[in-house]
Amino acid sequence: MNETPAWPPSLHDRLRQRLPRLRVTPLLIAGNGLVFVAMLLQGAGLWHSPNEVQLAWGANFGPATQDGQWWRLATAMFLHFGLLHLLLNMWALWDSGSIVERLFGPARFMVLYLVSGVAGNLLSLVVQQGQAVSGGASGAIFGVFGALLVGLWRERQALHPREFRWLFWGAAGFAALSIAAGLFIAGIDNAAHVGGFGAGGLLSLVLAQVLDRQATVSAQPVRVAAALALAAAVGLLLRLIPPPAYLWHEELQLRQEISVFLRTEAEIGQSWQDIVRDSQGGEASFHELAGRIEASIGERYAASFEQLSQAPGDPALPSAAKLSALRQYAQTRRDASLSLAERLRVPASAGSQPDVAPDKVR
Repeated sequence: MNETPAWPPSLHDRLRQRLPRLRVTPLLIAGNGLVFVAMLLQGAGLWHSPNEVQLAWGANFGPATQDGQWWRLATAMFLHFGLLHLLLNMWALWDSGSIVERLFGPARFMVLYLVSGVAGNLLSLVVQQGQAVSGGASGAIFGVFGALLVGLWRERQALHPREFRWLFWGAAGFAALSIAAGLFIAGIDNAAHVGGFGAGGLLSLVLAQVLDRQATVSAQPVRVAAALALAAAVGLLLRLIPPPAYLWHEELQLRQEISVFLRTEAEIGQSWQDIVRDSQGGEASFHELAGRIEASIGERYAASFEQLSQAPGDPALPSAAKLSALRQYAQTRRDASLSLAERLRVPASAGSQPDVAPDKVR
């Protein structure tokens, strides 16, 4: 008479016995949520966050990351471009993290999550050629799925076949469909997904823990091989990252110089209005007006021109064209205002007086 084999308790029950309460997964979800709320308070959109906000908060971007800001590889995994992006990622993190954290333990799970996210962002720099502003937890989450699949496969003999099929093929199907969607939907950083998935799979071999604590597993060679493979992959990615198109700190310097010039331009405009008012009221002589135009208008434009000329001149910088136009503008206004001041100093011929109206210079 055939007897039904006695299978051990379900994976879910055994994992809950090992770790009754999750620690890292809720912490990661809360951290991502708090960062999203903080970004909303600083100008990010609820459904779409502008790239400028993402960059200010630490998104992954070649010219910035490779400009000495390598910490962006880590901070980018806590940024999201909208509420839907956040909710989908946090749902996937809870669904997979509740198993993987118990399977590997909180400390190992945290290492797996962070390293997978960094590896995914590295591959993103290579594939995107440093041109995309990217962020999100999906690279790290795909690392969790990669670890889950390897862990389930490693423990398949200790699981009921039905439970193994349900968990393994469900996780594999989700990962495959998500990566396939990234091939057809613009805006999805599939490179981060693939990089995180591969890193998570390798790390799961390095950090593996068996379900049965009494079991003897001679996995040391596998751990060493997986660790070497992961290190080699990261080293290769670092070599393959293309040079940045420009340096982010130079672009920020240009933007600062442009902002200073625009404030100065507003002040000069007010000075023009004061000079025109005084000239129309007859309260100042031509010689006095000439001196004020030189000091308040011409010299300030000359100083602005010199300041703009000292800014970084890399034509690849996004603000380079605007800077060049403003430099030409400052030079033209300087020359015109100084020319007007000279004409005011020349005694006016009979019946002719210089016009001090600002539209003669603007």
